[in-house]
Amino acid sequence: MKPIQVGLLGIGTVGSGTFNVLRRNQEEIKRRAGRGIEITMVADLDVERARAAVGEGVRVVDDARAVIANPDIDIVVELIGGYGIARQLVLESIAAGKHVVTANKALLAVHGTEIFAAAHAKGVMVAFEAAVAGGIPIIKALREGLTANSIQWIAGIINGTTNFILSEMRDKGLDFAVVLKEAQRLGYAEADPTFDIEGVDAAHKATLMSAIAFGIAVQFDKAHVEGITKLAAQDIRYAEQLGYRIKLLGITKRTPKGIELRVHPSLVPSKRLLANVEGAMNAVVVHGDAVGTTLYYGKGAGSEPTASAVIADLVDITRLHTADAAHRVPHLAFHPDAMSDLQVLPMAEVVTSYYLRLRVADEAGVLAQVTGLLASAGISIDAVLQRESDEVGADGAAAVPQTDLIILTHDTREGTLDDVLAQLQALSTVLAPIIRIRKEELA
Repeated sequence: MKPIQVGLLGIGTVGSGTFNVLRRNQEEIKRRAGRGIEITMVADLDVERARAAVGEGVRVVDDARAVIANPDIDIVVELIGGYGIARQLVLESIAAGKHVVTANKALLAVHGTEIFAAAHAKGVMVAFEAAVAGGIPIIKALREGLTANSIQWIAGIINGTTNFILSEMRDKGLDFAVVLKEAQRLGYAEADPTFDIEGVDAAHKATLMSAIAFGIAVQFDKAHVEGITKLAAQDIRYAEQLGYRIKLLGITKRTPKGIELRVHPSLVPSKRLLANVEGAMNAVVVHGDAVGTTLYYGKGAGSEPTASAVIADLVDITRLHTADAAHRVPHLAFHPDAMSDLQVLPMAEVVTSYYLRLRVADEAGVLAQVTGLLASAGISIDAVLQRESDEVGADGAAAVPQTDLIILTHDTREGTLDDVLAQLQALSTVLAPIIRIRKEELA
């Protein structure tokens, strides 16, 4: 049988990894796919670099639209990235009747509804395993492996850069800014790390997992997104003393009121497997009603780990290339006419527990004042830790002794806590902005 012909848009880190793994394992892949898969055309603005990467026998051009226009190309692999030209090229590929494989989580999180609708109308597939958690096959697990389950929640470490930074902060007791510079020096963080450290990259991925898990539209604009830039070494140290580690988590959860979709630093019990994922590794925990809790762990980025996911998509499309479009696995696991209209909840309606750190005047009655305000709002306290502050404030000419008051709460509605924090912050005995970090037991 004639091999499936693939056109590659972009031959950077992932593109070159895809080409090399496909060539190295071509016989094994052919045995699994039932026919050969060949990259026969590559588009890249740096034609000389592309030619050096692919060698002889592959046509290299500087115009992506030449790949899309080639009638011999069956599948277009988009590895350009970003929201702009990538969106146009993907839509043009679909309009030309090409299947699409992409690692572009940003594109799908923002424009996925439009892209999946276009693909469904044209009867082609858009595969995106590589868009979430690199080499970990979490999309296939959610879309196919766990299809018998009513998914209850997902929590994942899905950005290696931030996990590396948090691991280093905990191990070495350093502040965020110091570790970020080291991460950039080692190549774990980009020169402009904004998408990573502000949580945007993780939110793109969490948005896609949420859509697949719950059969809802892709709704990145409704995700709550917080990064790690405001975390202090002392909070990581205090969390450790309380039996927790701080991780940047992407969380999506089914509740009676709707769907939670949020990315933020979280205290995770140190006994949980997720709390012990270190360095640049990724891990995703999925809880289903039938299967219980499952864990998926591995490299979330890199040339060949991501290429592994790209090629898995190529094999899936090759197997289903001639199948009736109505019998293929839906892009978001649920058939388009069976999607849910469950709303994504605003953060004020999220119910979870919290870590609070208050820098307060070290004087009688302060603890009672703080706990009294929490109690009046119906917020139950799980634990209290008081530690001498390493700072001394000034009140006119007199030094003011200070202490750090650390409080762990039981579950409460975030909007309720917001109101109480405003009251606490207004107290004359609270001497600095209150630190609030959410706590996830993941039980």
